[in-house]
Amino acid sequence: METTSRAGAQGALEEAEGSGAAVGDRVRRVLASRPADGYLRADFPWYGLDEAFTGPRWLTGVGTAADGTVEHGSTGHGEVPSYRAETEERDQRFVIVVTVADRPVRSSADGTGTLEATSVSSAAWLAGSGLLSRTWPNQMERSLREDWLEQQTAIAWELADDLDGPAWSVLSLPVDGVPTPFRHRESEYGWVLAGEAPGGVLLGAYGRGMSPYGLGFSAIKDIAGYAG
Repeated sequence: METTSRAGAQGALEEAEGSGAAVGDRVRRVLASRPADGYLRADFPWYGLDEAFTGPRWLTGVGTAADGTVEHGSTGHGEVPSYRAETEERDQRFVIVVTVADRPVRSSADGTGTLEATSVSSAAWLAGSGLLSRTWPNQMERSLREDWLEQQTAIAWELADDLDGPAWSVLSLPVDGVPTPFRHRESEYGWVLAGEAPGGVLLGAYGRGMSPYGLGFSAIKDIAGYAG
């Protein structure tokens, strides 16, 4: 299975969502504006929770290649994760669905090299890193927090690159009404899912406070419904 390189995947994630101590401010800025333009530029369908979910829906942002091509993005469901100290201990309830374009090996935008193919591991990496970006312990001293994030991010990459390993189980969930196998793992910070979907996309998902069992995914008919 071809996977996105760690450096390339991490760069794309940081471009879309931020990293380290800047994650909180970056996510708040993106959620405040909730832009739909990037989603509308994508050449693949976006996915979210199906109609069984009746709570709030919101946008987080998209990741793009050097030439501006949209490569991945995510949609939020439930409570928008908060980084404020007064909400730190509260068990927040949210699910974020990551849609990744299923790309083959291809030339880089500047024509000087190639980009590796995306895969279910790519979706697992983005979902695992996304979960960390919304659960990093802001009560830690900053340097310790950065060390923690670096360590946990490395672990997330290793897990994403070993989907047949003991950390993962198989969970069948409906995608557009069709039972679909997902790789699933739990951690103290929440849960992560990764699998495939129709329409040339790979799906990742992560959440806290809402069980992954019984979730369903479907293609989003109108992304404006997430834009507020």
